[in-house]
Amino acid sequence: MSKVLLFLADGHEEVEAYTVVDIARRAGIELATVSITGKKEVTGSHSITTIADCLLEEADFNSADMIVLPGGMPGTRNLEACETLMKKVDEFFKEGKYLAAICAAPTIYGHKGYLGGKKATCYPGMEGELTGAKFSRADVAKDGKFITSRGVGTAIPFALAIVEELKDKDTAKKLAASIVYK
Repeated sequence: MSKVLLFLADGHEEVEAYTVVDIARRAGIELATVSITGKKEVTGSHSITTIADCLLEEADFNSADMIVLPGGMPGTRNLEACETLMKKVDEFFKEGKYLAAICAAPTIYGHKGYLGGKKATCYPGMEGELTGAKFSRADVAKDGKFITSRGVGTAIPFALAIVEELKDKDTAKKLAASIVYK
């Protein structure tokens, strides 16, 4: 079974985070929400406070197949400022594990230089921060071990792309039909 770690910082975009949580879990993907704040309560950019499954120091990175970074401001900047998380992102990149991000968060991978020559997308107006990427205007861009997406309005196709990658196309298609998506 695939395992995903989705990281929450204060100021994250709630729809982007919890759409992925919901759809991945519906698909039978083990997904843990991980707080980087030092407490399990995390407040999003629209003042919605939720309780993460675990704290950063409790996360099982060794068994995880994918890191997911939701966007939002200042959530994206808070994620990028977390040294421990960024070291883990570096490890995942070096190990060839999946890295996914939506909205402003793909810029984190761009700042690290990981998107060189890769097709990627992000929130409109932030394209210049996808250093070296082949920018795509698609709702979701998949290239190798990277999955990126544009924003709140693309959260469902982003989550379904994660399901397709970690499970299969048929599972994603059936799940899309079950939630009455397109």
